[in-house]
Amino acid sequence: MVQTPETWVFAYGSLMWRPGFPYLRCESALLRGYHRAFCVLSTTYRGTPKKPGLVLGLDRGGSCRGRAFKIAAKRADSVLAYLWERELDTNVYEPKWLPVATPVGEVRACAFVVDRLHAHYTGRLANARIAEIVASTRGNQGTAHEYLENTVAHLDSLGIREGALHRILEEVRALVAERGARR
Repeated sequence: MVQTPETWVFAYGSLMWRPGFPYLRCESALLRGYHRAFCVLSTTYRGTPKKPGLVLGLDRGGSCRGRAFKIAAKRADSVLAYLWERELDTNVYEPKWLPVATPVGEVRACAFVVDRLHAHYTGRLANARIAEIVASTRGNQGTAHEYLENTVAHLDSLGIREGALHRILEEVRALVAERGARR
């Protein structure tokens, strides 16, 4: 693990609303060169090997608004070890130290970027396919639907409107309601 004198972590999905580590401060953040996308199959957290779920990844191109967490120097090693265990369980993500714009200036933050060569990388999927998978999968951390709901709610609370995620969430809610009506 390589860290900078000030250790920052960029969060764009569940790390925003469930970081799982202590931090000194949390700032709104903008990462350029990557965007948030449902492009990672989850066979543990939000799905199973027999029925993989989908989670977000940082894929190349565009930009992503999220959060940057500043970690105390004395806790940096333990926080990074925790994140390596949490985020690198299948090695679909690559940790990279990237420049992130925050209200306190530009910082170098550890961001977990999707490995496009990994078998769990899906590439770009149609919203209808994403919604179908998200509406019907569950892993040891809950459903992919809950993951999407929490992510969108957190983005909304931060004033970050991501139209694509809102449209997918509407489709997921419609699928879940339709399946519930059939029972």
